[in-house]
Amino acid sequence: MNGATYALQTRNLVKKFGGFVATDHVTLNVASGSRHALIGPNGAGKTTLINLLTGFLEPTSGAVLLDGVDVTALSQHQRVKRGVARTFQINRLFADMTALESVMLAVCERRGHGAAWWRPVGAHAQALDEAAQLLTQLKLADVANERVRNLAYGKQRLIEIALALAAKPRVLLLDEPAAGVPTLESRELFETIAQLPREVTVVLIEHDMDLVFRFADRISVLVGGAMLVEDVPQRIAENAQVRQLYLGESSHG
Repeated sequence: MNGATYALQTRNLVKKFGGFVATDHVTLNVASGSRHALIGPNGAGKTTLINLLTGFLEPTSGAVLLDGVDVTALSQHQRVKRGVARTFQINRLFADMTALESVMLAVCERRGHGAAWWRPVGAHAQALDEAAQLLTQLKLADVANERVRNLAYGKQRLIEIALALAAKPRVLLLDEPAAGVPTLESRELFETIAQLPREVTVVLIEHDMDLVFRFADRISVLVGGAMLVEDVPQRIAENAQVRQLYLGESSHG
């Protein structure tokens, strides 16, 4: 019914670790093409929710829907095939490669010939073009031939996003993309993310409220694993419970 309207949804999603309820009957509705932020104090269950959305964790009960279709039983790999991608920390393999090589490898992986990515460039001209285009889109063209490990941290985070985008996702999940990134770089990072085409729905966790309110068009607030409120940024900013929560939790970030 809501398949045309929502890119990603959960229905009464529960995740228990022994007696601890990490996700408590969370119902989430992420509109297609939206920039949707998940916020809340530390321990609110935000990362657990992302792990449930991507299939990294299996829910205790409840459902995950992609374009209105129940994907709860699908593996991480199957969900990637269906269009869900998340950023991941750059492993050593990528750190030792150039930015262009890293993204080209991810493109080749999606095309099903990742194991043979080092063949002569002519054999992978399309993959090379696509990788170069992604780097341009994320304002990384000038560092295409730099080794990833030598790049500024903000640019490394953008490489992570490029690797996720290489999977051609319809839904991109970003878990604190600006964490550890200097303020100036994090603003540039968010400006670049904001310019991604609207065919890509973006869901992100972020602690910097200034960035969240400038970037998101809808915000969900999690507390103690449960959904406190979901609304447009202005309503969230005016919400007394949210204000009290953030004033009371300021020492926890």
